[in-house]
Amino acid sequence: MKGGFTTLAPPSPAGGPLVILYAKQLEAARGSVIAAGGIISCDIFAFPSGRRFHFKDVDGYELGVWSKT
Repeated sequence: MKGGFTTLAPPSPAGGPLVILYAKQLEAARGSVIAAGGIISCDIFAFPSGRRFHFKDVDGYELGVWSKT
């Protein structure tokens, strides 16, 4: 399975599931991601359940963060 869920192969950031994390303060979470070396791949946008953004971590894996507001 892609996405870092196996130790049988080297990391492969292409493809696989998109893990979405929750944050009460979306802008603060975005700032923390950037401070930790993450790269914003899709800036904050609205969707039916709230708002979210996507980022790539230092290993190249893409994740998302969402908030109700």
